[in-house]
Amino acid sequence: MSDDRLYPPRPILAASLAVFRDGKVLIASRTAPPAQALFSLPGGVVEIGETLQEAALREVMEEVGVAAEIVGFADHAEVIQRDSDGRIKRHFVITCFAGRWISGEGHTSAEAGAVLWVDPDAMGSIPTTKGLPTTLRKAKAVVEGEK
Repeated sequence: MSDDRLYPPRPILAASLAVFRDGKVLIASRTAPPAQALFSLPGGVVEIGETLQEAALREVMEEVGVAAEIVGFADHAEVIQRDSDGRIKRHFVITCFAGRWISGEGHTSAEAGAVLWVDPDAMGSIPTTKGLPTTLRKAKAVVEGEK
């Protein structure tokens, strides 16, 4: 993670994608703060000139090697972390899309320490980022509504 993401002058826009295949969703453990070792959706920062959907699709391919199609918007997440002095250390606004798998099994990378295909309704004790179960329920509803 580059230094410009710490103590940013404004929120940083990111995009993620809940990819569904045969009733299971793809999640990956993060390898860097602020959610290191927690499972979340593949995703990352939107690049200049890139749409939110383009960013989500690119990030899933780059991080875990999966191609998908976007069905629709599912949710958003906000990560705001303060330091011990109360200053904003990190501030991300993350758009979360729902989609269907096209190809690729998913693999680890510098950003994804582990990759799992899980039943979104039975994740058990998998350590996740805050709000992930709610986002997955919303994403599942979007995908199932498109059948």
